[in-house]
Amino acid sequence: MTSTLDRPEAALGGDRLDVHRLDVHQLGARIGARVDGVRLGGDLDAATVAAVRGALLRHKVVFFRGQDHLDDAAHQAFAETMGPLTTAHPTVNTGSARVFRVSADKGMAANAWHTDVTFVDRVPAISVLRAVELPPFGGNTVWANTVAAYDALPASLRALVDDLWAVHTNSYDYAQHEEDSEEPDAHYTRADFTSQLFETEHPVVRVHPETGERSLVLGHFVKAFSGLSSAESVAVFTLLQNRITRLENTIRWTWQPGDVAMWDNRATQHYAVADFGTAYREMRRITVAGDVPVSIDGRRSRVLRGDAQAYSRIDELIS
Repeated sequence: MTSTLDRPEAALGGDRLDVHRLDVHQLGARIGARVDGVRLGGDLDAATVAAVRGALLRHKVVFFRGQDHLDDAAHQAFAETMGPLTTAHPTVNTGSARVFRVSADKGMAANAWHTDVTFVDRVPAISVLRAVELPPFGGNTVWANTVAAYDALPASLRALVDDLWAVHTNSYDYAQHEEDSEEPDAHYTRADFTSQLFETEHPVVRVHPETGERSLVLGHFVKAFSGLSSAESVAVFTLLQNRITRLENTIRWTWQPGDVAMWDNRATQHYAVADFGTAYREMRRITVAGDVPVSIDGRRSRVLRGDAQAYSRIDELIS
């Protein structure tokens, strides 16, 4: 479905943000769109920035082809049009203040569904991922719409999740998840990721700060559900996570050189498919600072362990 988006906020039922025309090709009924005719960078005018953001809020993940001109600096300049940035990662020393190198070989990738960095309280709002080196085959990424998953829950499951909380951590059972990377980068070790331990209790249902939509906050950083036993937590997690990753809620992107993907990290999960044999795959990710999730009844996520102030300053957040 191809459309010219001139009122990106209209589908959200909010006040008009701006009027600008984008060439938007919807890719799925519930998630995903390709945006053409935009040369990404820090010099975009305010109307284009507002329209791109509107497309993102509507479609949850948007893709841009032909952005071969981007280097790390231009990538960062574009990401900054969406808001203040986090550092590259809360625990890993990447050698860059803002850019997280996402690289893998020998078929290793983040083949586990996750939302970026939910183990801290201030979950990133937006992630911007750029293809740098691609394998000759495979290496796709899949996104799932966590808002659509919540909307599709029957009343009985909504009654369960609306007041349910879960503990997220950057340390989990590596023996059980030996093929699952904590982050989408096999270059870094377990010691890198757990050099500082974080645990945060998040509501399973958060209210999106810009759209007012409700979304499920899950993924494989979840350690347990508050008040449930380990066995009960596994059962509930499997039930809800399977709801999120139903094929109808997903979009799969086949990367080409020069591609950029940008997703609303407050409304999605993603999965890097480890199907590229022994080839090498390298991406670069920059994340836009987000707020502390808020539950339906107005309670904020609670830090149990770790201080993420150096990763993302609360007083700089955009939402």
